Amino acid sequence: MYERMLEKQNKPTIEAMKAYCGEASSLFTILHSWLMQYSDITYDIVFPYGNHYGWGIAFRKKNKLICNIFPEKDAFTVMIRLTNQQFESVYDKVESYTQAYIDQKYACGDGGWIHYRVLSEVHVEDIKKLVKSKCHI
Repeated sequence: MYERMLEKQNKPTIEAMKAYCGEASSLFTILHSWLMQYSDITYDIVFPYGNHYGWGIAFRKKNKLICNIFPEKDAFTVMIRLTNQQFESVYDKVESYTQAYIDQKYACGDGGWIHYRVLSEVHVEDIKKLVKSKCHI
């Protein structure tokens, strides 16, 4: 369950990534489209961290990483780093599912990383809140 795209030799397209997400393909499309509406956000299809992560999409704003999206069978995971202040600014505005990810973040400097599995529209809305906090959009 939730297997990632691990065949490094076969670079997928956005459409192939969407299809790979299966039941979550519409959620993947919603988040991807939302991120792409901002003219200063770009993306690359990457195999960034080896076979544990597989293929993903790196979204950037002026060469600064916003987040990575890793397609999975019937889901996808968003990897994002925020400062503690950014996490605190959205904590009371997100669902308990999201709060649990924030509570268990991988600490890094003044903040940390979360690996957030998206399974519903509510999760997409919470990811948008995290991205807005990070990018001030």
